[in-house]
Amino acid sequence: MANKISQDVMPEGSQRIIGRDAMRINIAIAYAIAQILKTTLGPKGMDKMLVSDLGDIIITNDGATILQEMNVDHPTAKLLVEVAKTQDKEVGDGTTTSVVIAGNLLRNAGQLIDKNIHPTTIVRGYELAEKKAQEELINIAGKVDVKKKEELKKIAKVALGSKGIGTDMDKDHIASMVVDAVTHVVERSDGRVVIDLDLIKIEKKAGGSVNDTQLIKGIVLDKEVVHSGMPKRVEKAKIALLDAPLEIEKTETDARISITSPDQLEAFLKKEEEILRRMVERIKAAGANVVFVQKGIDDVAQYYLAKHGILAARRVKKSDMDKLARATGARIATSIEDLTEKDLGYAELVEERKIGGESMIFVEGAKDSKSVTVFIRGGTEHVTSEVERAIKDSIGAVASVLKDGLYVVGGGATEVELAKRLREYAKSLGGREQLAVEAYAEALESIPSALAENAGMDPIDTIVELRAKHAEKNGIHYGVNVLEGRVDDMQKVGVLEPYRVKRQALASATEVARLILRIDDIIASKGSSKDNKKDTSSETDLD
Repeated sequence: MANKISQDVMPEGSQRIIGRDAMRINIAIAYAIAQILKTTLGPKGMDKMLVSDLGDIIITNDGATILQEMNVDHPTAKLLVEVAKTQDKEVGDGTTTSVVIAGNLLRNAGQLIDKNIHPTTIVRGYELAEKKAQEELINIAGKVDVKKKEELKKIAKVALGSKGIGTDMDKDHIASMVVDAVTHVVERSDGRVVIDLDLIKIEKKAGGSVNDTQLIKGIVLDKEVVHSGMPKRVEKAKIALLDAPLEIEKTETDARISITSPDQLEAFLKKEEEILRRMVERIKAAGANVVFVQKGIDDVAQYYLAKHGILAARRVKKSDMDKLARATGARIATSIEDLTEKDLGYAELVEERKIGGESMIFVEGAKDSKSVTVFIRGGTEHVTSEVERAIKDSIGAVASVLKDGLYVVGGGATEVELAKRLREYAKSLGGREQLAVEAYAEALESIPSALAENAGMDPIDTIVELRAKHAEKNGIHYGVNVLEGRVDDMQKVGVLEPYRVKRQALASATEVARLILRIDDIIASKGSSKDNKKDTSSETDLD
């Protein structure tokens, strides 16, 4: 009877799925997404090729990128996309881990629901398990000596390890560069570590090899000098930043100029030229020998700038203007009339260089040496894009460690140890929550299991061996050594991960599992908008 009433209330064409069926669908979709990402986990993980409607191709094994580009339609799948986005924004790495754990938490919950355990009981058990896991995680975390770059390099290399970006030598080179970049922009304020990652600009250009990627202490702009008569290299540059056009803009109000003779036309053109010349002379009077303009530069203005020996670039992005302002100490002027010497920034060198057949402007030795650019090279656009994603993950990992000063051991060692401790904790619980805590522990073991499977090892044998090792007195750091295909002490191997990444992965996975398990009714009002349109059109015809 209740079903009949609800169908009468809802618009025609809508769908409703109730109770266990709704839960099973949600769990199946979440687990399917986790299974898609599972094969990308770890250094031996495979890549995905994603083709858009327009035929654009992305080849990657970055979890956040895969989920964003998959263009998923189901609401549950979109919730998992949100998990990946949160993980990516918060810590910059560990997106695949969080989604795989979330998918397995839901699959295990589905098995408990089939045993007539209420979802609310499972959610309560998962919350207890996450709280205990977070407590144990801080207990097994180790301290990183942030002054030792070799320690940070290990963490950077692990973040790069899961990306197919060339040889071990390439990864060594990039890991060193990432550590240099992050430590360069780090500041300490009131005893806290403050890292502004906006100070690290990432620019890429296809050509060369991954090993040609370099760190530049300054800003690189994907722009060229606007006039052939301008200098291509300026030392001891005094830089003006303009958020105003060096051209005569059309007025917002409609206006008409009536010219009736050649003399009037000549006078009009001379007036325009005079206005542009005065603009350039104003820049020259302020003492600038380099000018970056966010808007356009007229041909006449280009000529006068070249005549005065001023290097200029136009249509510079707002984000790049902000970075230039921070790097050089310049103030972005919104009016040329107000430009003074105090508004100018300083850099040791501004130079146009040919990279991969295209011109780029390098601003080096800036007043604020905190700003750096990671200039990525690679054989193709796809390679440079994947290197960019890998570097962003690695930067996030190193920044996380510097903020906390804590690390955990990778290779699934942390997950196995947490699972072991959760099983011991479950024994102390009464009631059905005990089963949910055990299900949570099993979900954590999906990480070492996936690592083993991706490396061609037997996942069941690997988990059995890992449990045995962790039962020993000094077995806390044993995980999956995917490069050698065996169970190993991952701390000795040097596989370290940021504590913050693991903490966020557990929190995100539990949050989304709790959210999805509480859903017992899916109401999709499809078709209602079409019906409304039909009704509207019929009313219009009658009128």
